[in-house]
Amino acid sequence: MAIVTGRTDGGTGGAGADGAGTGAAPGHLPGQRPREAERAPASGGHGSVPARVLDTGRIRQPVALVRLLTGLLGTALTLLLADYARATTSGLAADISGATELVPRPLAGLAGGLTTAAVLLLPVGLAARRLLGPDRRRALQQVSDGLLAAVLAYGVTLAVGMWADGLAPASLLASLTQALPGGPTGHTEPVYGYLAPALAFLTASGSRERRVPWTVLALSGLAGLAAGYATPTALLLGLLIGWTTAHGVLYAVGTPDPRPRPAEILRGLRESGLRPTAVHPAGPYRHLVRQADGRPDLDVQVLDRQAVTAAALHRAWRRLRLRTAPHPRALRSPRTGLEHEALVSYAAVAAGVRTRRIAATAGLGQDTALIAYEHLAGRTLDELADDEITDDLLTDAWHQLALLQRREIAHRALAPSALLVDPAGAVHLVDFADGDIAASELVLRSDIAQLLTTLALRAGPARSVRTAIAALGPDPVAASLPLLQPVALAPTTRHSLKRRPAATGTDGEAAGSTPGNGGEAVVGGTTGTDTHPDADGPATPRAAAPPAGARAADLLDGIRAEVLRLRPQAAVRPVKLERLRPRTLLAVAGGVVAGWLLIPQLFAAEQNPIAAVADADPLWLLLAVLAAATSHVTAAMGFVGFVPERLDFRNAVFAQVAGSFAKLVSPGGVGGVALNTRLLQQAGIPTAQALSSVGVGQLIGLVLHLLQLGAFVYLLGQEPGGSELDALPAVAGGLAGAAVLLAAVSAVPPARRWLAARLRPLTAEVLPRLLELLRDPGRLAVGVTGQLMVSMCLTACLYCCARAVGREPSFAAVAVVFLTGSPVGNAAPTPGGAGVMDGVLVGLLQSAASMEQGGAVAAVVLYRCLTLILPVLPGWAAFAWLQRRRAL
Repeated sequence: MAIVTGRTDGGTGGAGADGAGTGAAPGHLPGQRPREAERAPASGGHGSVPARVLDTGRIRQPVALVRLLTGLLGTALTLLLADYARATTSGLAADISGATELVPRPLAGLAGGLTTAAVLLLPVGLAARRLLGPDRRRALQQVSDGLLAAVLAYGVTLAVGMWADGLAPASLLASLTQALPGGPTGHTEPVYGYLAPALAFLTASGSRERRVPWTVLALSGLAGLAAGYATPTALLLGLLIGWTTAHGVLYAVGTPDPRPRPAEILRGLRESGLRPTAVHPAGPYRHLVRQADGRPDLDVQVLDRQAVTAAALHRAWRRLRLRTAPHPRALRSPRTGLEHEALVSYAAVAAGVRTRRIAATAGLGQDTALIAYEHLAGRTLDELADDEITDDLLTDAWHQLALLQRREIAHRALAPSALLVDPAGAVHLVDFADGDIAASELVLRSDIAQLLTTLALRAGPARSVRTAIAALGPDPVAASLPLLQPVALAPTTRHSLKRRPAATGTDGEAAGSTPGNGGEAVVGGTTGTDTHPDADGPATPRAAAPPAGARAADLLDGIRAEVLRLRPQAAVRPVKLERLRPRTLLAVAGGVVAGWLLIPQLFAAEQNPIAAVADADPLWLLLAVLAAATSHVTAAMGFVGFVPERLDFRNAVFAQVAGSFAKLVSPGGVGGVALNTRLLQQAGIPTAQALSSVGVGQLIGLVLHLLQLGAFVYLLGQEPGGSELDALPAVAGGLAGAAVLLAAVSAVPPARRWLAARLRPLTAEVLPRLLELLRDPGRLAVGVTGQLMVSMCLTACLYCCARAVGREPSFAAVAVVFLTGSPVGNAAPTPGGAGVMDGVLVGLLQSAASMEQGGAVAAVVLYRCLTLILPVLPGWAAFAWLQRRRAL
């Protein structure tokens, strides 16, 4: 059924039918190089997350993996809530059981028998209907997938039932089951097993029926509740297992290719009034269609639910993360995504932009649609040779964007593949899948920043900025500088920046250089160094542009410098575009897991840890507070001792106190390192020397930490009845964890490169700084003493906390516990190591210090209150005081 019928006669930019006789291979567009037709869609388009095609003719859809992981998470949360919210689940089951007692038992039994028979016959009926349909081959594959998923789902329900009966906690079994009706012994099944296979078959077979199957499943569940053979949790668990297993099967074996066949595409186009004769593949979800009677060829893009959903998931994440991301409209249906792209394309044509004209849009069933454009012969920007990228071409690209900007139309994905250059050298903007009409000023400025980067990747910052100002004027280009950030760029552009081999322009000069100066790098119009006006203050010296092969971030710096040369008053402070950072999600997830592991210990211990903390010995508690407070002074000694320059010791102490506040917004010891570095920078120490001083302190601290650990392990073995073997599990566990982490990082190439980049400054800056410190033994002694004492103060704090709650571990054992557990907490992604360090310290106190669970939890809770929670308010005050004094 045709949705919209556009022009069917020849139009501008369309190739005639004789293009088929130019010798182009099937599937290659006229005027393209052989691989051009095979390029993937532009980032952000409907095929931005393409499915993986298996050798068996099936497609492995990313959305199936997403749903599998969602189902596993839902199943885990259901089991977790069933165990920890026993009162709620038991009360709900009791209320339902009381209500079902009003139903006559014979009627409930009859309803249960009928619905059970209906559930068993449901897959048979669905399979017969599919096999008797027109596409029997695809139906047979889908029915086979459904049977496999049903069998596996039934096996999973049996396995979960056996686990719940034999291995799961008794509290979980009690929340999943109830007593059998009419019997003094026995209980119902933990998983209502009739629903899982039926739902697995319904999902994996791709059945489009919804009302009848779901009605049958709902009646079966209600009948099970009414008859007393199921609990609400068992019903939910059965549905989750069936749904999750189905998507696991679909991801493992793939789904039969749902994309329309050439005959279906031809039929849909003919119903739209076109006259197609042949279809040739031209990339994922794209086809080149020939027409009869000299009509222009067509570029056809197919949108099915799987492709649109996969792309929409990516858009939804970007929308959650970025302020400039598009709305995930395509989550609704392929038809909605098609209508949106058509609307933006029509608006672009009305604005006078050169782009592909829509010939027709058509629906190919319930979940598939297509959009047909008049074919444009040409090559994308990334397929042009360097000598073909002229200033006229760059200016033409900017003029096309200017037309969009005047009508407040945003493209959002101005990657090289979105700029199509025809044989005459004219630029056409294509791929408006993510575009918007009536776009906000922030989004329009983001388009300018995107195109500045895209063109600078090929022509260099100087030419990109010069042509942009010639077409748009200086003000719009300057206004885009705050959005010139990698996170605001299209994924393909960010990838090109990361893999950019050399920062070169079209003339072989360094990026940002001005042609005609003999190839010498120029930033801001001068050689050597130049001034770079900062957003908050006067101009500061800026180094010359980096040579070829510099890091990709230097390209963005080159663009900023070139704009500032032409528009010195432009603001360069980056706009905050991120709503949510991945590290924030990681910290939240780590906190949830840590709470899941730690909170049960508060209630599982023989002695209530909260009561033990409330009854703490005041004298030992006071000593613990003094030890925690002294640790800030000793940390300041360990900091200033490794800085050859003279520092205000009071500021250093306040910076260590402020680090307690910074822990809440940063993982592990990251916040303290950043504060110390900033303090040195504000004291007038160059960044390189500031980083090296902090690095020296971290290196010496690591060496001293290991020496202290070895010494206390030896002392623990010298105690009466003690042995070095008592601390062996704790030490071995810590070393094994570090070894596993190092091996994992070394096995992953990106992680290995990241680690090498972080360790490279050790030889380049830290070691020379250490040699400089050796000339001042007194200052070095202060630093070493401070590093030793900060560990001893924190160890003493933990020891006093244990004594305050009535436990008497040896000081050596507590030292081994702290020195082993603190590095784990610093490496944890949660703020201040919350949850991770707590669980590790509790476990180590039980194993190495022979403390029972209640006492260990009470000591750790008290210790973390003194070192993590209570210092937050003084830390905030110290942070604010240092900022007022411009020390931070």
